[in-house]
Amino acid sequence: MKKALIGTAIAALLLSACGGGTSDTGATTAPESTGAAGAEPVTMSFWHNATTGPGKAYWEEVTAAYTEENPHVTWDIQVIQNEDMDGRLQTALNSGDAPDLFMARGGGKLADMVEAQQIMDITDVISDETRAAYGEGIVNTFNVDGKVYGLPTSLLPGGIYYSKDLFEAAGIEGTPTTMEELNDAVAKLKESGVEPIALGGKDAWPAAHWYYFFVLRACSQETIENATSMDFSDPCWLEAGQQLKDFADTEPFNKGFLTTAAQQGAGSSAGMLANHQAGMELMGAWNPGVIASLTPDEQPLPDLGWFPFPAIEGGAGDPTAMMGGADGYSCHVDAPAECADFMNFYANKENQEAYAEAFQTLPANGDAAGSVEDPALRDILGAYSDAAYMSVWLDTMLGQNVGNALNAGVVNMLAGQGTPEDIVSSVESAAAKG
Repeated sequence: MKKALIGTAIAALLLSACGGGTSDTGATTAPESTGAAGAEPVTMSFWHNATTGPGKAYWEEVTAAYTEENPHVTWDIQVIQNEDMDGRLQTALNSGDAPDLFMARGGGKLADMVEAQQIMDITDVISDETRAAYGEGIVNTFNVDGKVYGLPTSLLPGGIYYSKDLFEAAGIEGTPTTMEELNDAVAKLKESGVEPIALGGKDAWPAAHWYYFFVLRACSQETIENATSMDFSDPCWLEAGQQLKDFADTEPFNKGFLTTAAQQGAGSSAGMLANHQAGMELMGAWNPGVIASLTPDEQPLPDLGWFPFPAIEGGAGDPTAMMGGADGYSCHVDAPAECADFMNFYANKENQEAYAEAFQTLPANGDAAGSVEDPALRDILGAYSDAAYMSVWLDTMLGQNVGNALNAGVVNMLAGQGTPEDIVSSVESAAAKG
């Protein structure tokens, strides 16, 4: 695994997204832990999004293991559905009633919390062991103005998941490498009687992901990086919207995709792939675990495959470039020292191997990457090793307000209530409001 590639690529984008301010953010640096011996009792509140199955069990086991080593620590864990996490967390932060430890997305969203002095600087308490295993680039995925405000649990490049069995039944040989080949695969899947592409448009961001990847192929790396200064003047932003519209006009998505959830239940877009009702889904590297939780036996889908988003003729983007991010956790500014200490605990090789197995995803700890056995995830690692660079998800990069405007603009266009021009104008208007 080339740890430096994703680390330096995402870090560069996040640093540019969050740059421009002063390094004196006012955020509190994590205090030194007093250790278990003679320590005062601590109850740590913890929000995560693993609502069921092995993921939920993982956090129960890891927090219990931490308490075994630190008996003065008890836990108040709340499990929150992924689609509700950002909104509930923002409300809690603004009300002064935030959890000590919570899921963090990075990018502009993280920078906003740092600016609001809501999040803890953990730069000096990340252990040497964690830094060595992760690599500085991965550690710096939660870097704002030279300080670190969280620690990743997994790396999440995006791409297209597919059913090998449905591809074979439809007579599709290999995997699409160009848009022409993707259109051909869509047509063959239609002829075979299954939905070509599952899309959870109800949740907005899965639909917007299609626009993100068209941007990745249409725009140069420099242009995408310039978006952090809210510059959307390059024509490629409009071209990407038109390319998505042209593709959507061929009706590649499941019927009712605008009211389909992404990850909740067998009728979700992930559930459609899990139950062989659709041939493909564009999603991040968390998807194998979500799909596994929605199969009839709640086991990994045996025929699940993966391929990179296809190249687009004439696009300024490198055809090997990838887009994704890194899931992780941050501590509230007033959290106890044990919060940051727990991050070093979940980052160790043993716990990261268990995380990768429980969530069917790619661990952030490079020493744990050898434990990845899922064929689709192995394919992602292969493509990732050959990628020219990796951009962070656009809504994460741009921050909550601009990112939400982008996602809404894409959904409106797919619903026939907007145009490619409207996507760009809505983003520019949100950026102008600050």
